[in-house]
Amino acid sequence: MGKFLSVIDYTIIHATIRATTPILLAAFAAVITQQADILNVGVEGIMLMGAFIAVYTSVLTGSWIIAVIAAVISGVVIAAIMGVAHLKYKGDIFAVGTTVNLLVLALTRFLLQKLLGVSGSYTLKEGTAIPQIHFKIFESNKILNSLFNDYSLFEILSIPLIIFFWFLLYKTVWGLRTRSIGLNPEAAKTAGINVYRRKFEVILISGIIGGLAGAHLSLGYSNLFTENMTNGRGFMGVAAMFFGAANPIFTAVGCMIFGFTDSVGARLQAYGFPSQIILMLPYIITILILSISMIKQYQKDKKRRSSIKA
Repeated sequence: MGKFLSVIDYTIIHATIRATTPILLAAFAAVITQQADILNVGVEGIMLMGAFIAVYTSVLTGSWIIAVIAAVISGVVIAAIMGVAHLKYKGDIFAVGTTVNLLVLALTRFLLQKLLGVSGSYTLKEGTAIPQIHFKIFESNKILNSLFNDYSLFEILSIPLIIFFWFLLYKTVWGLRTRSIGLNPEAAKTAGINVYRRKFEVILISGIIGGLAGAHLSLGYSNLFTENMTNGRGFMGVAAMFFGAANPIFTAVGCMIFGFTDSVGARLQAYGFPSQIILMLPYIITILILSISMIKQYQKDKKRRSSIKA
């Protein structure tokens, strides 16, 4: 019992927030496209490329700000390619996203060797990553110090981002029109909405968010780039999106479940729990979340069919 309490103590909140943020950003990249009925499984690849470009740009310039911008640009480029492949050439979006994930995985491994001259991982020098924000006023209290100190920029902005995306999708004309495309594209077209243009827009926005997610992962959450460092976080974001029915608030809850599981898993490993079980935890949670989402969707569809018959 004592060991368990040492795993689940007040510091788990800080660890959970940190572990949740990259998944949250990946999830929002999926949320924005899903609202227009586009399942962007390529978030994983966009995020991974953003992570590499951020590190490489940081090495070249010594500026994390320029590195984040470069990561965003890389995300937009990949998203644009996906958009053209899916919308113009009618490629299946799942196949396009999967192809992107596989290509980026191989490409980043190749670029790591050719551009940075290493295999496996590259660690940044101090001062080139996104700085963590620390308030001296909280230092005297260890609980407050743990709860409010040593977060990077995107971790601090995570709650405002949840509110922003909820407001954008549910309280603006842009969001209303985007969601109308997801519900009924033909009706949206009849209402004068340019469906092709709007779908391309959301894919590009998804690329921006995915690039930010990658930059945060390599420059904020950590201070390095490792081969396949996303480690399924993009897919976890997609799973959280399904759990939350593409609603930013409910999606954030799904992301927190993943973040909490990741934090607990890391601590359990220190107490001698089998590493195989620890590594399985995120995927088990993914399956559970997707199962819950499917059950919820089935019940919703069943209720809709019953109301139509009535």
